[in-house]
Amino acid sequence: MLPAPTSNRIRVRVIACGLNPADWALCRGLFAKDLPRGIGLEVSGTVDAVGEGVQGVTVGDAVFGPVDFVTTASAGAADFGILEHWAHTPDTLDPIQAAALPMAVMTAFSTIELVGVKAEHTVLIHGAGSTVGFAAAQMALMRGARVITTAGETFADRLRELGAVVTPYGEGMVERVLQLAGKSPDLVVDTAPVSGSLPALVKIAGDPKRVMTISDFAAAKELGVRNNIEESAGKKVSYGMLAEFAQLAAEGKFTVPLARTFPLSEWRAALEVSQSKHAHGKLVLLTESAERDV
Repeated sequence: MLPAPTSNRIRVRVIACGLNPADWALCRGLFAKDLPRGIGLEVSGTVDAVGEGVQGVTVGDAVFGPVDFVTTASAGAADFGILEHWAHTPDTLDPIQAAALPMAVMTAFSTIELVGVKAEHTVLIHGAGSTVGFAAAQMALMRGARVITTAGETFADRLRELGAVVTPYGEGMVERVLQLAGKSPDLVVDTAPVSGSLPALVKIAGDPKRVMTISDFAAAKELGVRNNIEESAGKKVSYGMLAEFAQLAAEGKFTVPLARTFPLSEWRAALEVSQSKHAHGKLVLLTESAERDV
């Protein structure tokens, strides 16, 4: 039986579903709900049905957005998903690329907003090889900030082409960043997986309140570092940035790196790649309808 869209929600026939580390956190009990539950927090597809009160979208429209995984049992890794928030997919944007946008864009944008990146700032983005970090680096550059990033070789050249300064992780990172910046950066954004790097980032910043993490919440509490979850709690989220960055992506001015696509039936293989922490970009599941629509 298909899930029905309730008030102010739409049902989407899924073409592509982006995967994120948060999917596996959901599997381990984050936002626990009654079973069965699925994975997949972001999708692109075509509108299949609309709920009461929905305006500005009709059946057959191409859309993308985050799946309503908190209040419903819906999930993106399925033929159909329920969306509470969405944006139209630009005609020139591939639905696979559209499916890669929502979580990276929303997380990076809200974090850049929370720390208050401005043109006069020097900003360190730690973990710019992650999808959120790569997005955050682009957003900080768009604001005119001087951006220093830590990243591996996979995305180092691409980050340099965008205008960021790149240095590797590992031993000597503190000294390298301080030398590149000429002083402590004004702001430090940690988008890397939990790796024990927060003490080094605090040393680079010179003040834990100039550091924000999106991942290492336990260490953040011990060190006095800010985290995006606590600071965004209770704040109304505007989803207008989805349409904005989709248009930029369609124009080739913004991107979330894609790593691999998998048929929906091979989600376990995709899970293994994701959990290896070496995906090197967004992993996307494709439904059977993708061959007709992509």
